Order: sequence, then C-alpha cells, then structure tokens
Amino acid sequence: MCAAAAPPLPKGRGPGDGVNRLAITLSLLLLLAAGCRVAAPDAPSAGARLPAAFPNAAAPVDSLGAGGQPWRKFYQDSALTALIDTALRQNLDLRVAVQRVELARADYIERRGALFPTVSLGGTAGLDRYGRYTLNGVGNYDTNLSQNITGNQVIPGPITPDFFGGFRSSWEIDIWGKLRSRRRAAYLRVLASEEGRRLVQTNLIAEIARNYYELLTLDNQLAVVQRNARLQQEALRLIRIQKQAGRATELAVQQFAAQTLRTESLAYEARQGIVETETRLNQLLGRYPAPIKRGTTLPEAGLVGKLGVGIPASALRHRPDVRQAEAELAAGQADIAAAQAAFLPSLTLTPYLGLNAFRADLLFNPNSVVFGVLGGLTGPIINRAAFRADLRRAAAGRNETYYRYQQALQSGYRDVVIGLRGLENYRAIVDLRAREAAQLRSAIETSNELYLAGYASYLEVVTAQRSSLDAELNLANARRDQLQQGILLYQALGGGWTAD
Repeated sequence: MCAAAAPPLPKGRGPGDGVNRLAITLSLLLLLAAGCRVAAPDAPSAGARLPAAFPNAAAPVDSLGAGGQPWRKFYQDSALTALIDTALRQNLDLRVAVQRVELARADYIERRGALFPTVSLGGTAGLDRYGRYTLNGVGNYDTNLSQNITGNQVIPGPITPDFFGGFRSSWEIDIWGKLRSRRRAAYLRVLASEEGRRLVQTNLIAEIARNYYELLTLDNQLAVVQRNARLQQEALRLIRIQKQAGRATELAVQQFAAQTLRTESLAYEARQGIVETETRLNQLLGRYPAPIKRGTTLPEAGLVGKLGVGIPASALRHRPDVRQAEAELAAGQADIAAAQAAFLPSLTLTPYLGLNAFRADLLFNPNSVVFGVLGGLTGPIINRAAFRADLRRAAAGRNETYYRYQQALQSGYRDVVIGLRGLENYRAIVDLRAREAAQLRSAIETSNELYLAGYASYLEVVTAQRSSLDAELNLANARRDQLQQGILLYQALGGGWTAD
C-alpha cells in the first residue's frame, strides 16, 4: 500500500497558488506511485537442455530440408494431393481454427483501440426541481433577483430543464505502459492462433495421408487374399478329386476347406476396413461418404526419398506447436507487465464540446457553446486483492505456457528420433519381408509338386499356403508402416503447411 498526505496550504496565498500546489501534490503522488510497482513474479524453473544433435544425425540429406518446404513436394501422389486440397477447403476442424484466429484478431482490435480516446456524439434532456433549502434552489432564486440577469438569462422555475448536445470524450493516458502491454499480449495471441491454425492444418494433412496409405494397404491385402483364395479354391477342388480317386482322405478335404473359409473371412475383414477408412477420410474431407479415388497401389507408393533434420534447435522451430507456445509465452510475459502496471495510478482525461442551455429555444444560440476538460488520477490504495489476483493469474498462465513450450520441444525431439530410426528399420523390414514372401510363394509350388509326387503331406501344403498368405499380409503392413514413419518425421519437423 502506498499513500502520501498533501502538505497543509500556507495562509495568505491566492487561489492560483492553490492550483499550483494541487498540481505539485498530484505530481508527487505520481512519483510516489512509480515506486510502488510490484516486483515481477518468479520465473519458472528451467527445463532440460535440448540435445545438440539428433541420434543418427548423419542420415543423408536431400533438397527437401528440415520442414520448411510445402507439403506438395513431399506427397507426390496426385490423388492424395487432391484429397488434401479438398480437406483444406472443407474440413470443419480447420474452419473452427480459422474462427479462433478471427476471435484473437477481434481481441487485438479492442486492445489497440484502448490506446486512443473514445469520442461520442449525443444529446441529453432533463428536468430538475430543486428544493428551496438546497444549494441549487437558493442559488437559482438568488440569481434571478440579480439586476445583471435579464431576458433569456432568467432561470426557469420551479422546474428547471437542462439540454445538452455535443461531443463527449474519454481518454486514458497510458503512463505506465499497461495498455501497450495488453495490446502486445493480444497481438502475440493473434500470432499464436495463426500457428494453432497451421498446427491443425499440419495434423490434418498427416492424418489424411495416414488414412490414404491405410486404404492402399487394405486394397493390397484384399488383392492378396483374393489371389490366395483362388489358389486355395483350386487346391480344394483337386483334393476332392483325389479323395474320389482314393488318394486323399476326408480329413485332408476338411483341412483345405477350413483354410479356404479362413481366407474368405479375411477378405470380408479387408472390405470392412476399406469401408471404415473411406468413411474416416470423407469426414476429414468435410463431406459425407463418397468413393475415394486412388492414384497408385501400395507397392508403387512412396514419399520423397530422404529427409534432412539439421540440429534440434533450428529443426524444431519449424513446428507450429513450438511456435505457438513461443508466442503464448511472450504474451504471458506481456500480461504480467500489464498486471504490474495496474497497481499504479491511471490518468484519464474527459473533455467535452457542445451546446448547453436550460431552454430548448436557446440551445442553438452561439452563446450556448460550452467546452471543458476534466482530468482524473485514480489508483488502488486499499483492498487491492483483485489486482493481486490478476497478477497471480498472469504469472501462472506464463508459467503454464513455458512448460507447454518445453513439452512441445520434447514431443518434437521424440518424434524426430522415432521417425529417423523408423525409416531405417522399416526399410530393412520391407526388404526382408519381401524376400520372405517370395520364398513362401515358391514354397507353395514346391509343396504342391511334392504332394502330387507323394513326398509331402497335405498338412505341409496347407501350412505353405497359410504361411505365404500371412507373409504377404505382413509385407503390406510393413510397407504401410514405412510410409507412416516418413509422415511422422515430416510432421515432426513442422511440415504439412504452406506459408500463405
């Protein structure tokens, strides 16, 4: 609490000296208040240091760079890019994010306008009946008895009208930077909302790509299942012929039939997965279910070859969530400055200019022109709980955004590490599973030949067919996971949006 008592007015001074002393007293109060600025709250504890380099940082680098390129250079499939274009126009989450940006801009307009005076044009009319034993009542009565009052100057009574028309203004002078700090906080939140929109766009593009490649995977698996189903149907037909010839048992027929039924059920699972994935994609596109056009097949699908990551400090700065957290952190610091300045006195000027008279027919008389200005200096002295609460809220908000900033850095670093390692590992996995599937396809032919020659049992044929089917399905999953790792890495580096 800060307060200062005005010194007593010396005797024998004129009214002008009183005005001067009042101005001096107000100046002293302002200077005293300047020393009453509350201390800044403690800063949040520092987070863990960002590593100087990513693991496997020696990975090859191509022209794509670290996250700063448009997504069209990363996703080469024309059908996929067409889906993304549709989503950027129609996705509802993205439209909601755009409206959040508009809300932040509206708040900034309000905060910026607070720095300038408000001017209003209006008129008022009123009636007053003053009592005989009031200052105005006695004053009006005494004024009308004066010999200097004649004609239109006589005050009507006992009911006295009052008419005013003109301009009124109010202007808070931003002495301590409170309003400028609020404007800065609002501006930074506009930037944060823009980064939030880009974050939604980044996640949207990545999610569309994931579902699209999931759809290609299901298409590939359905084709594999149908091809194997045809082979198994042919094998079942042959084993039934052999049973009729006495060269096979009913047990063999049942094993082949069960294998065929299992494969047919896998086809229905793939079809259901296609329906669900297409439905999710259509929702991301902001439309009701409709056919999804494919531009390629899973074995032909691919992303831009390799991604360069650079050093963590620069690579992660391309992430929209990191940039959003940075803007929010700076806005929180501006909130603290504004909350500190709220403890200090505020100076408000309220000038006016207009026409004022106690009779309507005199209102537009040149002699009815009035103008004036009133300056007010107000500041909290007792019970400043609301201001202390605002300061605590601002400090807590700033600390929260700092920790969110640290979370965004850690999440980004984690995703990059997983993506880098995943690209390397899944490249090897796809190669090995492709060789496995080729070997097992050959094993089917070998088992059939050996069975017909009497050197293999029907169980070996069934096992070879099942192993080949599982291997081809696993190969499709590995190819999908390899594509997903590329999407994860590009998203982790802040890709997926254009700087428009």
